[in-house]
Order: sequence, then C-alpha cells, then structure tokens
Amino acid sequence: MQFSQKSIRRLITVTLTFVAVMMSLFGFWGCKDRQGAQAKTPPTPEVAVMTVEPQRIVLTTELPGRTATYRIAEIRPQVNGLIQKRLFEEGANVKMGDVLYQIDSAPLQAALDSAKAALRRSEANVPAIRAREERFKKLLAEKVVSQQDYDDVAAALRQTEADTQYWRGMRKANQINMEYTKVRAPISGRIGRSSVTEGAIVTAYQPVPLATIQQLDPIYVDLQQSTTELLRLRRRIEEGQLNKDGSSEQKVKLIMPDGTPYPLEGTLQFRDVTVAPSTDSVTLRVVFPNPEGVLMPGMFVRALVIEGVNEHAIMIPQQAVSRDPKGDPFVFIVDAEDNVQMCPLTLDRAIGDQWLVTDGIKQGDRVIVEGILKVRPGAKVKVASAAAAKTADGAPTTPQAK
Repeated sequence: MQFSQKSIRRLITVTLTFVAVMMSLFGFWGCKDRQGAQAKTPPTPEVAVMTVEPQRIVLTTELPGRTATYRIAEIRPQVNGLIQKRLFEEGANVKMGDVLYQIDSAPLQAALDSAKAALRRSEANVPAIRAREERFKKLLAEKVVSQQDYDDVAAALRQTEADTQYWRGMRKANQINMEYTKVRAPISGRIGRSSVTEGAIVTAYQPVPLATIQQLDPIYVDLQQSTTELLRLRRRIEEGQLNKDGSSEQKVKLIMPDGTPYPLEGTLQFRDVTVAPSTDSVTLRVVFPNPEGVLMPGMFVRALVIEGVNEHAIMIPQQAVSRDPKGDPFVFIVDAEDNVQMCPLTLDRAIGDQWLVTDGIKQGDRVIVEGILKVRPGAKVKVASAAAAKTADGAPTTPQAK
C-alpha cells in the first residue's frame, strides 16, 4: 500500500501533536506530585509538659496482717463442786464481775460454820489460860510454884493462841471458797459457748475451761514487715530522705478484706525485736478501737503504716513514664531549645496515679505528659497548653503543672 507525501506529512503532524500533549500532561502531574509531597511534610508535633516541682508528701507502706483478741480469759472453777446454774447467755457480752456459774455451796458452808465454831472455842479458852499464866508468873517469883509448872502453863497459852490463829485462817479460807462458788467474769467482753451444763461436776483449776471470754474492743492487728523494708526505712531516715512526723507517725489506717477502708484509725503500739525465721519478717502490733464489733479475731486485713515525711519529693504522672525493651523506666523532657531528651529514671513506688521519683530528673525539668507517641529523642517540638495537646489515642489531656 502506498501513501502520498501529503498523507505522510499529515501523519507526522498528528504524531508530534500527540507527543507534545502527553509531555505536557506528564509535566503537570509531576508538578502536582511535588506539590503534594511538600503538602504532606509533617508539622512540628505539639506536646503538653509539666514542670517538675518538689512537694511534701507523707509516705506510707501497706502491710498484711491479722486481727487478734485484745484480751482473752479462760474461765475455770477454783473449788470442787456441782454446777447448780449457768447465769449467762452464750455469745452475749458480759461485764467484769458478772456471775457466770453458781457452784453448790452447801459443803463449803458447812466447813465454814465448823471453822467459825472452832475459832470461837479457841478464843474462849485464851483469857482463862492467859490469866493462869500471869498468876503462875507471880507465884514463880515468890517460889510458890516450880519452874516446870510455869513452863507448862506458858506452853498451853501459846498453843491456845496458835490454835486461835489457825482457826481464824481456816475461817478466812472457807469464806474465800464460799465466794469462789460464784464463778465471775474476770474481764469484760464477749463470752463463747459453755462446755458444761447444770449438774456437771467440776474440779478446781481443771484443764478444760468452762467458757472463754474475749475482749474485742479495742482489738489488736498484728502486721508483718519484712526485714528488707525495715532496713531500707532505717537507711532512708539516717540519710535524711525521710523525717519523723511526731505523733502522726503512730497512726495506722486499716483496709477491710472486701477492700473498704475501716473508719477508725489505730495506734502503733510496738515493733517486735525478733525476726520470724520462716518469713524473715518482724511483727508490728497496732491497737484499733472496735466499738461496733466489726473486726473479729482472725480476720485478714491490710494496713497503711506511716513511714515518714519526704519534704522534697518529686512526683510525676504515671502516663508520662515509658519503658525501654529491658523494662527500665524513662521519660521524655523538653530542653531549653525545645528539643526532646530521654531521661532514665529510678522509681520508688506508685502513689495514686503518680510515681515517686528518686533519681533521673530534677526541679525545673519539663516532662512530656501528653503527645509522647509523637516524639523521639532529638526531635524539635512545640510546647502547647495542656488543653490543646492530645494524646495519640485522643484521650483527654492533663492540665500543665506550673
């Protein structure tokens, strides 16, 4: 097939036009891509910071423990006899001096009456024998009676006086035994079940108690503190990191087994000096008022014990602390040139929603608390107000500390 020169020129013209149009389109798209790349350049991230300021805090430690009876009394008879009456209700509160049991007193009453009669007889003989001894003493001086006769009368007098003292003691002993037939409560508290009923024979000081009384108001709470914590606390006090806080240091707060706080404060009574070998811990005994009987012996509880006061504590929000691959804590701070720096931390403990910091940052440092996921060490940031800054997940911000 043959083409004319005119057709060939027309084909060349169309081809060149098509190439020019395509090159123009490519140039337009290239400019647009460059403009889009420039538009997608990320802006300087905004972060919220808090300025570190030391503050005064009271440090406490949470210790486990169990409640224990303040006082306990096992009721035992002090005389032999038959239980005639039980005069209390099991599980009730009794007062010191209340009569709990009545033991048959008839045999002891008879012994008391016999001792009284013997005492009266002995006392009746004393005046006559004493008068005779006085007469014999005068007659001995006049040598009317022999020395032997006087000695016999003097010995009879001393024997009668001794008998009088003996029966006086027997009367007192039987009076005491009569009083012991009324078994009384030695302390106030709640009494448990009775181990005997009416008609039971009991013996003096028997090994099995008749009942047990427990005083529950106040009540003890025995806490366990490890020797490691105890030594650390002493070291901090010696180094001046903690100060004693006077009487408030003896106050203890209690947390019930269901997690609710006990409304009344206790008082630290003493810290034991002996370490338990099985647990490597020492016992702290605390006394708590228990007017409503909420605390019962044997309950597992937790207590907040005041360690001391840190006058220059550095606290930062927990949300500001991150962890490296090894699990070590660190924070990002903003330096004077608004550049991000990473600072490793040494943490003491969590207090509420904050960490207590012992090393790593100092007063005046600006710690990033919002926008942590948008920064990296060395990057430049814009410090915004806490209200304007947002975390990466859109959570509300924390107001900036002044």
